[in-house]
Amino acid sequence: MAAAVAGADADADVRVAVASAALLGESPVWHPREQLLYYCDIPGHRLNRFDPRTGALDHWNFDTDVASLAPMLDGALLLAMRDGLWRFDARNGERTRVAEPPYDPLNERFNDGKCDPQGRFWVGTIYEPRKPPLASLHCLVRDRLVRRADGITVSNGLAWSPNGRTMYWSDTAAHTIYAFDFDPASGKIGNRRVFASFPGKAAGQSLASYGGRPDGAAVDVEGCYWVAMYEGQRLLRLSPEGELLREVRLPVRCATMPCFGGADLSTLYITTARINRPATELADQPYAGCVLALDVDVAGLPANFAT
Repeated sequence: MAAAVAGADADADVRVAVASAALLGESPVWHPREQLLYYCDIPGHRLNRFDPRTGALDHWNFDTDVASLAPMLDGALLLAMRDGLWRFDARNGERTRVAEPPYDPLNERFNDGKCDPQGRFWVGTIYEPRKPPLASLHCLVRDRLVRRADGITVSNGLAWSPNGRTMYWSDTAAHTIYAFDFDPASGKIGNRRVFASFPGKAAGQSLASYGGRPDGAAVDVEGCYWVAMYEGQRLLRLSPEGELLREVRLPVRCATMPCFGGADLSTLYITTARINRPATELADQPYAGCVLALDVDVAGLPANFAT
């Protein structure tokens, strides 16, 4: 069950929802029908499912990275894995390939992926050598992934405004969140612009003074963008104009993504990471890799189903 956390840097309302630590918890999704929380452990090759009513935590292991997911109308899940997109039925464990990966799996993999309000699945990649910036963003059209944007290193931050006419996308490595005009009918994007940007970490700068870089995100019903700041030990709420409205201090250095959950979508679940973190940091932050939770006054938008 959830437990309160303490710490000089932590918001008093933040609690631990799932105390079992992932290496790199990512892509949390509150399933609208099941009322359960799904999330990935990418390098752990694991899909997790958490029931906040009972505290039960189930998982499925795979033989490669599982980066993100979306619920499907037929009751299955759409999984973005290093070796492609797959339809996965958690009820019987069956997995069927939907699309081949549009990259060389030796140096690139999928990362953040979500469905738009019309049920099209969008998924970005990470270019693991980091340079040059060869990561990209793709949209699933029938059984084929179509490239829609590129020129970045670490794709993250996918989200849509409440009216579905603005899409958000970030490059974590560049400390930048972009906004696009979005055509709901066609899924076309355009007018790419900077929504928000953050200072990079200077040489020799301590983590204590570093604000972090934008990772995963979610949008609330007022159109505000909640973003996890990796290595910044904080969660930010930005207005539709990109202005900082709220900062939530967290008990762990590396938050990865928030999502809205609970019956009224007023609980923020926040995945976190512990992989490659210094031993001293992990000793001071025992909840690194766990799922955190925070009750908020403004509800979020529900997850969209893949059609």
